[in-house]
Amino acid sequence: MRSCEWGRTPVSDASISAGGVLRLALPSARRLLPSIIAGVFSGAFTIGLAACAAWLIVRASEQPPILYLSMAVVGVRAFAIGRGVLRYLERLSGHDAAFRQLGDLRVGVYERLVAVAPDGVRGIRRGDLLSRLVGDVDELQNLPVRVVQPLASAVVVVVGAAVSLAFLDIGAAITVLVLLVLGVGVSVLLQLAVAARAERVLAPLRGELGERLLEHVSRFDVLTAFGAAAASREAVEAAGGRVQRASTRVALAAGLSAAALSVAGGVAVLLAVLLAGPSASSGLLDGPGFAVLVLVPLAIFEVAATIPAVAGAWRLARVSAERVATAVPAEAPAGIPRPVDAPSSAVVALPSHGPVLELTGAGAHWPSASGPALTDVDFALDANERVLVRGASGAGKSTLAHVLVRFLDYTGSYRVGGVEANRLDPDEVRRSIGLCEQQPWLFDDSIRQNLLFARDTSTDDDLWTVLDRVGLAEWARARGGLDVSVGDHGALVSGGQAQRLSLARALLADFPILVLDEPTANVDAERSASLLRELLDAARGRSVVLVSHTDVDAELIDRTVTIDGGRLVGA
Repeated sequence: MRSCEWGRTPVSDASISAGGVLRLALPSARRLLPSIIAGVFSGAFTIGLAACAAWLIVRASEQPPILYLSMAVVGVRAFAIGRGVLRYLERLSGHDAAFRQLGDLRVGVYERLVAVAPDGVRGIRRGDLLSRLVGDVDELQNLPVRVVQPLASAVVVVVGAAVSLAFLDIGAAITVLVLLVLGVGVSVLLQLAVAARAERVLAPLRGELGERLLEHVSRFDVLTAFGAAAASREAVEAAGGRVQRASTRVALAAGLSAAALSVAGGVAVLLAVLLAGPSASSGLLDGPGFAVLVLVPLAIFEVAATIPAVAGAWRLARVSAERVATAVPAEAPAGIPRPVDAPSSAVVALPSHGPVLELTGAGAHWPSASGPALTDVDFALDANERVLVRGASGAGKSTLAHVLVRFLDYTGSYRVGGVEANRLDPDEVRRSIGLCEQQPWLFDDSIRQNLLFARDTSTDDDLWTVLDRVGLAEWARARGGLDVSVGDHGALVSGGQAQRLSLARALLADFPILVLDEPTANVDAERSASLLRELLDAARGRSVVLVSHTDVDAELIDRTVTIDGGRLVGA
């Protein structure tokens, strides 16, 4: 079994389950212990404040010399100030531990996704995936902050307080403890009855809302053009309503739980009065002691109020962990290449003459597909050669492109520079073979940043040179230079300009082999031929695999192969 690195925490593939994600979200004992200790002392100071204040009030009513009250006065001040300080330290240390651990977990999630993306995560829609990687991972911070730390602190403080009460009246102490257990039990059961289903569906509903909102915003122009914007907005509002109803139910359960525990606390005070009354009447228990025995149970129930909330926070964290675990597969799906177990001694050294890549009897299929998308493919690309791969939609052209850049695994043989590709890490292959996709991704940033993404050491002169090569230099200057934004997903540029920017990035990355997947798909027919000519001219001096279903001038390419039903003809 291969080990992978989740942030700075090495885990095995088998750990990618809901339980594994929960363990990864929990900070180490060294990190979490300061928060637990601060929580214990904060709860103890809360009970100490109630006890000291009750004793002081009753004792002061007896008008003793002030000397007899000075220690209690100092105690009230110390407990009041200390409770606030310790509460702050508890929050500070607890959230620091949780956020540090979530940082490791989030990096690990992304590292896992990178290993299988893009073709290994096609079963989850973009908005839902975003919700899992942001909202559900954030929800996991509540595991240490609202589950482990409050539970550990409250149990220690409550047990200690009950033992302390036993020195005043053991019957009252036992009664308070029994009512506390019953109150917590009823509160948890109320929460379970009212909000269990809502807690299970809340995270998925938020994912659905995120997906609908993202679809509505990102495709608003198309929705408006076809008169579907109103229906899409209604779908967003309906999803938001479901989230609101589930959230309201969870809040209602929390309110009922708190009310049940408050009632139990009131009953505990009443029974403490009844049980301790005879001792106070007979003189076995003085007035200040009786006040302490009556009022401390209220403080105990205040500290214990965090325990029922632990159950709800645990269920929410568990659901989020399940969603994170299902978003990140424990193993690469069938058809997705795995990273090599150890750095390979083989390196990609492309020859200046002859084949730079070769496929022999190669096949491939998409994850979860019922049958192969490529079968028994023989294909070779020579240095500086331009090959057009033609075929109808669904014939396997994009599958071939994804195999070449190792997004998809293969059967048979695929050699890059004479080295079998599965001996190389997929990232190593992608340092030599670049893919310009049919719908290139542009970040909502400037032209400069979209280009520096390919090579962050590039100077402005490098950027202007590559823009000139792809025919965008004049356009960029007319718009204001390199710092002009391209808009969300390239909304402020045309399809042809987006393809040119994508090619400019590939040229900056200096890929010796380029795979152009339908580069003119988003361009009208009149501009298609000229754009393709300009793209290929800019890529001169490189080996090019051009994937297209449209006709291409014969002078632009060296040969043509046709793909039909997953098989190549004329390779």
